[in-house]
Amino acid sequence: SCSAVVMFLVEEVQRNIFDQRCVENELWNRNIRVIRQRFRDVFEKGSLDDAKRLYMDGQEVAVVYYREGYVPKNYDQQNWEARLLLERSRAVKCPDIATQLAGTKKVQQELSRPGTLERLLPGRAEAVARIRATFAGLYSLDVGEEGDKIAAAAIADPDRFVLKPQREGGGNNLYGEELRQVLQKIKDSPERTSYILMDKIKPQPALNYLLRAHSPLQVSQCISELGIFGVYVRQGKEMVMNEAAGHLLRTKAIEHADGGVAAGVAVLDTPYLV
Repeated sequence: SCSAVVMFLVEEVQRNIFDQRCVENELWNRNIRVIRQRFRDVFEKGSLDDAKRLYMDGQEVAVVYYREGYVPKNYDQQNWEARLLLERSRAVKCPDIATQLAGTKKVQQELSRPGTLERLLPGRAEAVARIRATFAGLYSLDVGEEGDKIAAAAIADPDRFVLKPQREGGGNNLYGEELRQVLQKIKDSPERTSYILMDKIKPQPALNYLLRAHSPLQVSQCISELGIFGVYVRQGKEMVMNEAAGHLLRTKAIEHADGGVAAGVAVLDTPYLV
């Protein structure tokens, strides 16, 4: 049996824990030990041996599963050092820092620039076209004429756009009048570069019932978002595995512009394939 453990890197206070417990129970059922540690614990007790194996309290860690470290305020000097220790280790990181950065809005924005996909996929014009067809319009608010122009367009017609900070987890995006007010305030300052502007996707609403605690059951106009789970494993630059592994459907009332299940706005749903 394997003596190494899987480490869940967790927040000081865990609100969103049920899916973690699901994964944890599956691992225990396979006799794989799970430990739960915070950045602070890693800083105080984590170490690497000569072969860069990661140890916590004398136990080797095979996999680090990040449930913390997704927003800038998670990082002070101590937490950066803990993160660096984890990244330098041989443990499998889920996700490693490169994969995490690839999911940020800023990188999405860079990938959408003309010529970038062609540089990453030389001679693969058809693949480039297929990837680009999935992009929503993304616009840079960098300092300069291009940024000035798009900021002015969004202030003039805010309902065309959504303003997104570099955050995950819902509840952070700005729409409509709020978008206009924020952009007007920061339009001439470098602060605007910490946001990106995207075309607002206008999904087709459907009538449905949302079953939620403490709210009456009534038919309402709803919109849904389908997420596909992917399993992606690589070793250095070599891809080991890349496949779809299930889905998650979230549904919310149309009047809620932003926010998902954890933000208390959406409910989990099941697709009905027609």
